[in-house]
This record gives sequence, structure tokens and C-alpha cells, in this order.
Amino acid sequence: MTRPMKLAVGPVLYLWERRAALDFYAALCDAPVDIVYLGEVVCSKRRLMQREDWPMVARALEAAGKEVVYSTLALIEAESELATMARIVDAAGAEASGGRFEANDMAAVQYAAGRPFVAGPHLNIYNEATLQLLASRGARRWVAPVELPLATIATLGANRPPGLEIEVFAYGRLPLAFSARCFTARSHNRPKDDCGFICGDYPDGITLYSREDQPFLTLNGIQTQSAAVQNLSREVDALRAAGVDILRLSPQSQGFPAVIDAFRATIDARGAVATFPAPSLPGGYCDGYLRGEAGIDHAE
Repeated sequence: MTRPMKLAVGPVLYLWERRAALDFYAALCDAPVDIVYLGEVVCSKRRLMQREDWPMVARALEAAGKEVVYSTLALIEAESELATMARIVDAAGAEASGGRFEANDMAAVQYAAGRPFVAGPHLNIYNEATLQLLASRGARRWVAPVELPLATIATLGANRPPGLEIEVFAYGRLPLAFSARCFTARSHNRPKDDCGFICGDYPDGITLYSREDQPFLTLNGIQTQSAAVQNLSREVDALRAAGVDILRLSPQSQGFPAVIDAFRATIDARGAVATFPAPSLPGGYCDGYLRGEAGIDHAE
């Protein structure tokens, strides 16, 4: 008997005001999701959420029956960031509930020294041998890189180590690249070290347009994202058949509760796609990577 597919809410990839972030997580306590990822993945300077806020949020979510996972940075450049990563890993391991962390850099995998973790989408895992290696180091869940086609996910799912869960980035602007340079600060002629947290003015990033005035990319601090939002709601049954256990929804500031409800309805319907809300961001929807095509493509 196949296990029921779960819904996860990924870490907030943008800089939201503290009150907005706290309200967002409070609403998730009543949302039909199973897993919530907490913490900062993009930029270590983003500290509007205070250190004591995260345990408070985690306790509320766990009391509501959600699994909580603590995410780590995708690009570690400084000793202070290594120290923060170590603190997150140690705190997750100290949770009475057996809390996990999401490793988005191999430094976190090495530091964990065999403790259970989620292999995040920013680790380069593209074949069975690498997946086996990470599982031997403690990985209990693998979040597939966003560019992997369904056929590859199915192959790795069929040959996965025993007990390993597979999670797929099913909704959100695609994380494409990270850089030492902060593009958002540069767009305002500000140095990275004196950015004034300008990215907080853009709760869904800055959309870049082509010369043909088409949405193309999104600037989000040191991260480059797609302008289009990946939406795999029409592929839920295919993903289930490929062995995918969990669908990740990446938060956005507009219309996110409706997105959660649409995915939950589609998962529960089995064979039918629930009415999905129109895109609230200018890039529209995309799903090309899953079909082995250009990521920006969208099957009509």
C-alpha cells in the first residue's frame, strides 16, 4: 500500500518583516500541510526574525501536529556562517521530538557526522551513487534538484536506499543560482556590506524583464530565481507514481493559502486536478524541467 503523499512548506526565501513572518507561521498551524521548514537559506545578514523567535514558532507548529525541519544556508562563506550552521544542526539534534535539519551545503553534512538530516535541493545529487553516499552519511530525505526530469527522479526513486523519502519542489519561483555578490543591493548602487536590508522592500524579489518586456529572472539578494513560478499541480499523480513522497511549496507573499488548498485538494482527489488559482506574480507558471525541457516552458 502506497503511503499518502505529504505537503511541505519550504523555508521563506525572501526577507519579510518580523510581524509578517510570525503571522505567516501562525496561519500554517491551521493549514493542511504536514511539514514546515524554518530558517534562513539565502543570506546570513537577514535577522529580522530574532533567534528566540524560531523555537517559539517551532513549538507552535509541532503542537499543531506539523513536522519541523531547520534549514541551513545554501552558500557558506564566513566563519560566522559556519558557526551559525553548527548551532542549527546541534539545536535540531537536541529537540525532544528528534528534530531534523536540512543540509544545503556539504559543510552541514560533514559537521552532522551521521546525524539524520534532509538533503536539501542545493546539494548536487544527480545519481544513485551520490544518493547512496548521502544516505550513508545520515540523509533520511532527499529534495531533488529542481532541474531533474521526472524520468530521472523515477529512476532514483526505484533505486533509493531503504527508508529514504523523496521530496520535489512543486511550487514556487525556481532557485537557480547563488553568488557572493548581492544583486539586490547592487541594483540600488549599495555595497553588500552596507545594503540597508533593501531586499526587505521586495517580499517576492525583483522581477527582471527581457528586451521583449517578458518576465525572465528574479533577483533575491545573492540568489537568482526564475521569474515564472514552477507549478506541478497537474503532475501530482505522475510524481506519486515515480515514488515521490512529499511535495514542497515555496512561500510567496500573495495568495499562498489558496495554493496550499489547491495542492491538498489535488493530492486527495487522486486523478483529478483541483481548480488552481491564477498566478499572482508576473512570470506566470512553468513546468518544463520535469518534462526534460527548458525550465521556463509551460505545457498548455
